[in-house]
Amino acid sequence: MARRRFFVDEVRQGHARIEGDDAHHLVRVLRVEAGHKYEISDTHRVWLAQISSARKNLVEFEILEELPAGPPLPETILLLALVKFDRFEWAVEKATELGITTLVPFDAARSDQGLFDGARKRVERWRRIAKEASEQSRRLQPPDILDPVRFDAALKHPATFRLLLDERPGAPPMLKALHGATPQDSVALAIGPEGGWTDAERTRLEAAGWQGASLGSTVLRAETAVCAALAVASAVRLLI
Repeated sequence: MARRRFFVDEVRQGHARIEGDDAHHLVRVLRVEAGHKYEISDTHRVWLAQISSARKNLVEFEILEELPAGPPLPETILLLALVKFDRFEWAVEKATELGITTLVPFDAARSDQGLFDGARKRVERWRRIAKEASEQSRRLQPPDILDPVRFDAALKHPATFRLLLDERPGAPPMLKALHGATPQDSVALAIGPEGGWTDAERTRLEAAGWQGASLGSTVLRAETAVCAALAVASAVRLLI
């Protein structure tokens, strides 16, 4: 069974620590104890470590050995329209597990009114969700969860392949749209809200160089589209 991985601020002289709420979670929820072995990462390197002490607000580790960090994740940018927060949080967790490197929440024309203001208060919560999902999925580092932006700012994000996921008939399959993509290429995926894109949004995305792409003939909810699109993007670059 794979060991759980935790993030630490730094490793110094063969030791590391986790303090505060994170330590409380480890002790009270995950039931870590002195003598248990885990992997720890400072987001650059990975070590096998043993807990030397575990108290309510402080967990201390002793380094046993450095481990291979593994290859870096291909750069994958998810531009996700704001949807109801329970479903958005689920998408953050699953997108992190599926390897996004950056998440850009944005306000689309058909996003529910009031979500943008509420989203700005939830960014830290989303970052925590991404951190915990990164530990569970044994990533080297969590993704960057950016502050919510308006639509025009979101579409400016650069990438080698920039795909507008679209339910309209006639859009090429996403697999075809990513033909030739390699692990060195960056991929940006724009996923709209419930109700889809407006014609004006499609026009502005296409004018900015985004290419329409399809995930099939059925209409997917936003969080389902996130999982499907990221699975395709990952598979394409893994098969090179």
